[in-house]
Amino acid sequence: MQIPREVRQALTRRAFLGRSAAGIGGIALASLLQGGLRAAGPSATGAVATPHVAPRARRVIFLFMSGGPSHIDLFDPKPKLRAMQGQELPPSVRGQERFSANTVRQGSMPLVGSAFGFVRQGRSGVEMSELLPHTGRIVDDLAIVRSMQTDSINHDPAVTMLLTGALAPGRPTVGAWLSYGLGSINKDLPEYVVLLSGSGGQPLRARFWGQGFLPSNHQGVQFRSGGDPVLYVSNPPGISPTVRRQLLDGVRKLNQAHLDAVGDPEIAARIRSYEMAYRMQTSVPELMDISREPAGVLERYGATPGKASFANNCLLARRLAERDVRFVQLYHRDWDHHAELPNGLKTQCALTDQPVAALIEDLKQRGLLEDTLVIWGGEFGRTAFSQGPIKPGSFGRDHHARSFTMWLAGGGIRPGIVHGKTDEFGFHVLEDLVHVHDLQATMLHCLGVEHTRLTYRSQGREFRLTDTGGRVVKKLLL
Repeated sequence: MQIPREVRQALTRRAFLGRSAAGIGGIALASLLQGGLRAAGPSATGAVATPHVAPRARRVIFLFMSGGPSHIDLFDPKPKLRAMQGQELPPSVRGQERFSANTVRQGSMPLVGSAFGFVRQGRSGVEMSELLPHTGRIVDDLAIVRSMQTDSINHDPAVTMLLTGALAPGRPTVGAWLSYGLGSINKDLPEYVVLLSGSGGQPLRARFWGQGFLPSNHQGVQFRSGGDPVLYVSNPPGISPTVRRQLLDGVRKLNQAHLDAVGDPEIAARIRSYEMAYRMQTSVPELMDISREPAGVLERYGATPGKASFANNCLLARRLAERDVRFVQLYHRDWDHHAELPNGLKTQCALTDQPVAALIEDLKQRGLLEDTLVIWGGEFGRTAFSQGPIKPGSFGRDHHARSFTMWLAGGGIRPGIVHGKTDEFGFHVLEDLVHVHDLQATMLHCLGVEHTRLTYRSQGREFRLTDTGGRVVKKLLL
């Protein structure tokens, strides 16, 4: 005798476990539908119902410079490189370090100094590149970490490590962890928003803002500068908001019936996502219209309404922070300078320096920097030696994972400091090493989360953002 499909489905282990939580699912759905458009309870509160430590930050803006900006040319001056230019990197410094295939093929490692001068900035007198005059203006608000370290010398695994805590793909990204752990503050916008800029360089894969094994409503949502701000969020021709609401109600009933039958939590996540998309139809167009900003604000950022740019995205990040979006990530490409590094750095600094400073000043002026953690940096740094020939004003640098620079501001971070120290070649960390896992743990701490306690069980084990490592860098905290 063949058991009917519906009976087999009802007897599955997944359905049994799901039904045991049906009461909770029903409560969540009721909360979602009450008043027509409110978000579900679990999505709003997050897994961390009560902060583990007193939070100083409420939200995060992560300015990700894709490709690996050269710390030696921007934030970590090394005059000895100029004095030894053209000489080989000493074997005692090189040691047994791994290098990318680019360096292995080249064979030689001729040292090369920065093509730019360094200037002391602010009351703190921190040295930084002459290419960053606007960032120099806000240096007293920054904690510059010169002792960052990661585990990979290749772009994709290094980006994956920085954003998920693991070298291999498949884990939730940091924004997804925050969405899951802390939930939503603004019911009309996603907890995790992504903005892209730059014309080329390393590819930006959608999994860099994916949810991994977390429910799908925790993935990042990409907002676009042209056309529909979010793909397919607008109603197609002939579909009115009333018709859209009726369609959504019908789909919701079908999804609810399926949820009742199998108890799959992913269906509940789908219901929440559909409702969020409906609310975004009115909230997102207003958010993305920066033409409403005063002319002075647009000029300060260097922003142009209707134009895709990093400057526009920085202004949008401030607008998202005002609306209490939990995690905003700006990706800016074109920092991968294996050749023509001086010209490449000039171009990228010209595009990013002014809007970054404007963002920090704007947040501070509006009282938002105090509870907004801003992070700037890439997946790794660049080598002290040149890739390719050294010509006047022209050389390149290869990938370097053993030391690089990032900076943090606001949200409980101690301002006006330099943390960590590298050797005279900018090659090894000498003091106060900060591993990527330490950065992640410190970020979560600022948000009130103990990193070892934000976990999710998948495939028979507990996972967390910091994997099996991580420590809070207390010297960076107020």
